[in-house]
Amino acid sequence: MPAKFTYNGDLTCSMAVTDRKATSRWYADVLGFELLYDAAEIGWCEMKSPVMNVSVGFSEVESPEVKGGATLVFGVKDIGAARAELEAKNVRFDGETLEIPGLVRLATFYDPDGHKLMLSQSLATQ
Repeated sequence: MPAKFTYNGDLTCSMAVTDRKATSRWYADVLGFELLYDAAEIGWCEMKSPVMNVSVGFSEVESPEVKGGATLVFGVKDIGAARAELEAKNVRFDGETLEIPGLVRLATFYDPDGHKLMLSQSLATQ
């Protein structure tokens, strides 16, 4: 059953981090995000991702919980090239790139706080 309310097309993902300024620099330098604003008085900043209408907000906390929860999966056109670029920036990956034949290639990596992120390349024929 569809929702009776209307979505506006935006998505903001919220993540707890130890240092929002360092985290926002990492997301800008490594993943190409753009800082939208930094609300120091509430320990929050928000960044525009390269994905249309998707932003990520960083809430500064003493000890971020990084186990479980949602994993941000970023679709890329060439996972090999994307992974090589991130590895050149010393990004830590979890094992080799996984391929599910005819469906998808996946590579798991981590941000400085240990949040699990993924790259995804579709192998499905269109």
